[in-house]
Amino acid sequence: MKTSRAVFWSLVSLFVLAILGIASYHATDSTEVGVRTVKWLGTRGVEDRVYQPGAAYFFLPIVNDWDTFDTRLQVLEMKGDSQLTIKTRDGNDLFVDMTFSFRIDPAKAPFIRQYVAANDAELREKVVATVARSRTRDFLGALSTDDFTHTDARNAAVEQAKAGLQEIFDEYGIILERVAVMDYRFDPDYLKVITEKKIAEARALEVRAQIEAQREANKRLLNEAEGQVKAMLATMQGRYSNTVSAADAEFDQKQAIAEAILAEGTNQAQAIAKQREAMASAGSETQIQLAIATNLVGKRLIMIPSGNAVSLQTLDLNKLLETLIKR
Repeated sequence: MKTSRAVFWSLVSLFVLAILGIASYHATDSTEVGVRTVKWLGTRGVEDRVYQPGAAYFFLPIVNDWDTFDTRLQVLEMKGDSQLTIKTRDGNDLFVDMTFSFRIDPAKAPFIRQYVAANDAELREKVVATVARSRTRDFLGALSTDDFTHTDARNAAVEQAKAGLQEIFDEYGIILERVAVMDYRFDPDYLKVITEKKIAEARALEVRAQIEAQREANKRLLNEAEGQVKAMLATMQGRYSNTVSAADAEFDQKQAIAEAILAEGTNQAQAIAKQREAMASAGSETQIQLAIATNLVGKRLIMIPSGNAVSLQTLDLNKLLETLIKR
């Protein structure tokens, strides 16, 4: 009887040891770190030690608690029902889809377990999501609606939000890797105003483009007209130069002819004057008579009377010459 009882208790002890052994087994995955919390016996509380990834550990159950935290990069998305609603500086509502990429600092896992969150889900929802939603509104809400539509201004505000969030997350052992705006939407009424404004701006750009094109066309026409005018001026100046040259040549020719005529006339006048002077002298009468006589030499003279009767008279040349001279 005693032997049977001993065997029974031995079996019970082995069973209890097996259960305790299984319950005492704790392990971490390759991307996890472990944190042990002592509940009973010894120094109670979260142990200030990081249990490394990919290892197995044994602690007594009930007396100890065991928690793990994922060290991989995690992505928190805010879209759909969880989208971020932002009031811009000029009072318009924006609905923004955002993502926050973060991971924990493995060295701060015990601190996170003791003061921040008990597990990954609680850390994600109660800390990261809450802080990201509230603080991001502050930074993006500092933009006007027009600023938000410009990529550079929006990205600058996002970087400011990331820096501001990291200052807070440093206290919680969280490393924020990236903040990004995936999409954004306006309030329907404001979207209509924006659409009409963009259409008006597009039309204005089109009109300005047409004006600029017409201005360029006018410049081209002006250049062509100036070219034509310059060509016409060059042609007219050439013609003018040729005409002036021809007129100067003709003038010089006419002037030379006139000077020759004048010289000839002057010579003739001087000759006539000398002849007159000679004729007015004492021997002029004799010279004239001599010239007439010379001209009559060898010539046959016939005298015909003026009456009905024919009368032959002797020609007195001396009288004839006197008559001619008197005339």
